[in-house]
Amino acid sequence: MSQIIVLASGKGGTGKTTVTVNLAVALCNKGKKVLLIDCDCGMRGLDLMLGLDKNLVYDTSDVIAGNCFTEDAIYKYEPVDGLYLLPAPIDTDDEISPQVMKQFTDTIKDSYDYILIDSPAGIGSGFITAITPADRAIIVTNPEPTSVRGAVKVRQALLKHNVDNIRLVINRLNVKNFKELGVYQDLDEVVDKSETQLIGVVPDDYRLVSFSQTGKPNLNNSISKEVFDRIADRLTGKNLQLAFPKKF
Repeated sequence: MSQIIVLASGKGGTGKTTVTVNLAVALCNKGKKVLLIDCDCGMRGLDLMLGLDKNLVYDTSDVIAGNCFTEDAIYKYEPVDGLYLLPAPIDTDDEISPQVMKQFTDTIKDSYDYILIDSPAGIGSGFITAITPADRAIIVTNPEPTSVRGAVKVRQALLKHNVDNIRLVINRLNVKNFKELGVYQDLDEVVDKSETQLIGVVPDDYRLVSFSQTGKPNLNNSISKEVFDRIADRLTGKNLQLAFPKKF
C-alpha cells in the first residue's frame, strides 16, 4: 500500500529538499518505487537537484489544466531505478489548491510505493497544499533555536490539519559547532524543544550538498549514507535503532 509523506520545515535553509532527494534515493535502493512531488511553487528545486531541469516541459499545473496527460509531466531519473519526479509550477499563479492536490494524488498513489512531497518552507498556502494528501510527515530542522521554533510551528500546523504521524530529522549537525554554541545541552534537548519524535540525525556533510547541487545525488561516498538507509528502513517498518551517523 502506497504511503504519502510530506517533508516540511519551519524556515528556509534547513536542507529539507536535500533530505527529500536523498531519502528518495535510499528508498529506491531498497527496491521501492518513489515519486517526488515538488510543491514549492515558483521556487522549485527538485528538478535542479536531479539534473532534470533542462528536460522539463510540463508540470503539475499542466496536468490539472488538461494540457497534458499525467505521465507526460512525470520524469524518470535514469541513474536511480524507480525514482520519478513531478515538478512544481514555475509560476506562483499556478499553485494547486489543497483539494485538487488531494484528488490528484488519490488517482496516482497506487502506482508507487512512496510519494514524497517537498513542501515549501513555512506554513503558508503552499504548505497546506503539500500536507493535505499526506499520511505522515517528516519535519526537517537544524540544531539551532530559530529552526527549532519553526519546527514547533510546523508540528502545530500539521496537527491542526489532522496529520499526526510526525517524525523529526535533525539536519546539518556539526558536533564541534553544536558544542561550542552551547545553546542546547545535548541533542535530546533539541528533540524535546521540537516536541517531535526523532527518526534521524544527518551530519553537516559538504559532499551531500555538493552531490545534490550538481544534479547527481550519490550517497556512496558520503558519511550520511547509513543515516538515510536507516531512515528509509524505519519508514518501511523495520524496528531499528535511531538513524545516527557513527562518525562525523
